[in-house]
Amino acid sequence: MSQSTSLLPPCPAFVARQQLATTPGLPFAEHLPAKLVHDTADKLGYFFRERVFTPAVTLWTFLIQILDADHSCRQAVARLLAFRSSHGQRPCSPDNGAYCKARARLPEKLLKELTCHTGRQLLEQAPTHWLWKGRRVKVVDGTCVSMPDTAQNQKAYPKQKKFAPGLGFPAMRLVVVFSLAVGTVLEAALGACKGKGTGEQSLFRQLLSQFEPGDVLLGDQLYDNYWNIAWARTHGVDVVVRLNGRRTPVTFQGYHADNRRIRWLKPARPAWMSKVDYQRLPRQLSLRAVLVVVRRAGFRTKRLVLITTLTDAKAVTHSDLADLYRARWQAELYLRSIKQSLQMDILRGRTPDMVRKEVWAHLLVYNLVRTIMAQAAAVEQLRPDAISFTGALQTLNAFLPQMRAMQTPEDAQALWEVLLWAVGSHRVGNRPNRYEPRAVKRRPKPFKALNMSRARARQRLRMRAKRAGQKP
Repeated sequence: MSQSTSLLPPCPAFVARQQLATTPGLPFAEHLPAKLVHDTADKLGYFFRERVFTPAVTLWTFLIQILDADHSCRQAVARLLAFRSSHGQRPCSPDNGAYCKARARLPEKLLKELTCHTGRQLLEQAPTHWLWKGRRVKVVDGTCVSMPDTAQNQKAYPKQKKFAPGLGFPAMRLVVVFSLAVGTVLEAALGACKGKGTGEQSLFRQLLSQFEPGDVLLGDQLYDNYWNIAWARTHGVDVVVRLNGRRTPVTFQGYHADNRRIRWLKPARPAWMSKVDYQRLPRQLSLRAVLVVVRRAGFRTKRLVLITTLTDAKAVTHSDLADLYRARWQAELYLRSIKQSLQMDILRGRTPDMVRKEVWAHLLVYNLVRTIMAQAAAVEQLRPDAISFTGALQTLNAFLPQMRAMQTPEDAQALWEVLLWAVGSHRVGNRPNRYEPRAVKRRPKPFKALNMSRARARQRLRMRAKRAGQKP
């Protein structure tokens, strides 16, 4: 297996070392240089004054804030202050007010554009042996995140009806398209968890434009939808999904029958689809159904049916499809890395605008860490999914202070090479067919659940203290 050099920085070695030495606080800033940030802002029509918190410096500081276990703005500004002081630059104010205002000025479109750019760029540079049968597989999945219970957040992202007034938190629905080869975020759609047009399918339709001819769409049974598959076929995209349990079951006859051709007729036009789009779709779909029987102890699903547009059973065998759909679980692991390792499960923004920027910043950091993992995988002649995301993130955080302390390009380059070697050494354990119970051993603190609003709970405490003759 030959080592691919396409994942290495396209700039000359001296320029890369110089960027590593002069970039405030990020060892991967060569993948997100100031010129790229400012050129992207200019392309989107945003202009900024020259000051300490330029768009690039503000963005880098924002990303440091997400990388750090302490997500506070004060900690991020303190890191920037330490860097500028140690490199002979004019110290910035330790107060985080200027940084918070600069961060609020960062356009959401800028963060989104940089996220999609970094994700697609890495996929384009991926070697052929990282792809599935030489094709790019894009896996889609959705999740939800919560945010502070402010009036503005409640209005933009209303809580579900099951919560009583004063309880629960506003929630955002997030649908993400990942690259199965390199694990990066290629595109994402954000919306509320309640209201018309906010379902996972509605958000997914906003992402269809990023699929290209020759791609393979991989999804769970939620994406077993005539409209999704018909649109994919008319645009040269193949689909592999699981049969939805609400559909009529597919019967397989014969002892060895696990492949079957099926036809779907076009349903009536839904309300959200225009007549022109409806007429463009084919009247029927010729698909292939594949039966997969799971004979593993502890696995929840014992029997599943896959629906695919890959009808050539010789080119794509039964085991090929079974292995590919099993790889769909990687999307769950990608979302877990973003929500747990990067702590995006509970957002901190107190306004909808800041919440959305925070989501895109998390996805951008995730893509940059994935880029470093891909570089380490290319050096170690591995696949990116063989490297631990958590291990890479921990190594990055450990190397950050030393990267900022480097004074010469040579020292920075030497430390960078050690960083790649360390990231490549953290491998994902070989644990096939692993299963664990969905239960926790350590119990939470024995506090009562808050089943009323905080204002009412405080009022009760005051009344209780008043009855006891204590000072409220």
